[in-house]
Order: sequence, then C-alpha cells, then structure tokens
Amino acid sequence: MDSINKKEVLIVLPAFNEAENIGELLDQIREHLAYESHLKFRIFLVDDGSHDDTLKIAQEKAKIMPITIIKHEVNQGLGTTIRDGLYEAVKYSNPKDIVVTMDADATHNPGLIVRLTRMINEGYDVVIASRFQPGARVIGLVWHRRMLSIFASIIFRIMYPIKGVKDYTCGYRAMRADVLKQAMEGYGDKFIDEDGFQSLVDILLKLRSKKLMFGETPFILRYDMKKGLSKMNVGRTIRKTLVLLVKRKFVSH
Repeated sequence: MDSINKKEVLIVLPAFNEAENIGELLDQIREHLAYESHLKFRIFLVDDGSHDDTLKIAQEKAKIMPITIIKHEVNQGLGTTIRDGLYEAVKYSNPKDIVVTMDADATHNPGLIVRLTRMINEGYDVVIASRFQPGARVIGLVWHRRMLSIFASIIFRIMYPIKGVKDYTCGYRAMRADVLKQAMEGYGDKFIDEDGFQSLVDILLKLRSKKLMFGETPFILRYDMKKGLSKMNVGRTIRKTLVLLVKRKFVSH
C-alpha cells in the first residue's frame, strides 16, 4: 500500500497571461483529483513572464494546494516553458509517478486527467487526449485552425507513423515519469530544443524512437470556454512545424 500511496500525478502547466483562467482551472484540478478521485498530485506551474495577475493568483492558490511555481522574468515561449516544467517535474518524481502536460487556458478539461492516468496504470507509456478518436469533439475553434490540426495529423501519420497515435499536436498528455527521465538523459539538452508550439510535436517524435506503448483517449476541446486571446501565431506555427518535419526526416536527433 505504501508504494501506491507514494504515486503522484505531476501536472505541468505553462502559463502566459492566464489571469482570467488560471484560478478556476487550479480549483477544478483539485476538485477532480483530490476530492473526487483521491489522487495525490502536484502542479508545476511555469509563469512565462506574465504581465497580468497570473503569478499572483498562482501564489495565492499555492497556499492551499500543492503547487511549485517556476517564474520566467521575461517571456521565453512555449518550448522553453514546457521544458522547464517537465525538467522540474521529472527531477521531483519517483519512477512510478505520472507526468501530465496541459494548457492553462481552460480549453483542456481537467476531468480527463483521471482517464489519462488510468490508461497509464493499465500499461500505456504515453497517452494523448485526441481530437481524432470516436467520441471526440471540438467546440468553438475557427475552421482554419481545425483544418490545420487535420492536415498536421495526416502529414505526421504518413511521415512519422506511431502505432496508436493520430493527434500529434495536442499538448494534453500523460507520460510515465521514468520514460521521460530516460528520454531526457538520452537526449540531454536537445530533448526539448524547439521554441514554439512545434515543441509538443518534437517531444512525440523523440519518444517515437523508444520502444513505447502509445495510446489515445477521446477529448472534448472546449475552445468556447477560453477567456482572453490565443497565444498561437498560426502562420509562424505552420512554418516552423514544416521546418521541423524536414529537419527530423533528414537530420538525426
């Protein structure tokens, strides 16, 4: 029973100007994990140079729930932010822990964390919240963003097939902590060396080289719940993702 009690869900939250969303999201995480599912958890919140009240709200919440805050003095982008959160989580982790990454903008419902972690406990190494599994829905996202996700899924499945994976760009995932640690040790500083949204794809491409069990669960993307402006520059993301496609195909990691 002791080993079971020590297992934790470690949630990495990259946040930039999410004052309108972060407080409610943190409350929902605690409600779903601690109160409803009785899971032990810790949140690693990386504030990426926010100039609103994101950091202040997180610091207040940290007084009543387990939150480790990593602060960037200036905005450094999603790649660096997700890297710093993952490295802190893995450094803190035990081998049986589960690391979850998700967005801090209220589009990722924390109720799904329980299902993601359950699938890890059932034998998967990496589980993705997928927009391309039966039962998935996308609400409130403009049509060209939907088409971008569909196009990316098709291209990556052709060029970099991973058994069990259709959604390469969704950052809502669960991973075994020991798997992440081994990958980080193997790649060193190059495990996360992309600076934008394409860093999420690159993590999967690098884990692809390992003999891992990947799985997906249907996901309801609630873009209509998001408050505030999108942080994604669509044109830049497309351009850098295409560059990543070529780089990973012809340049060894």
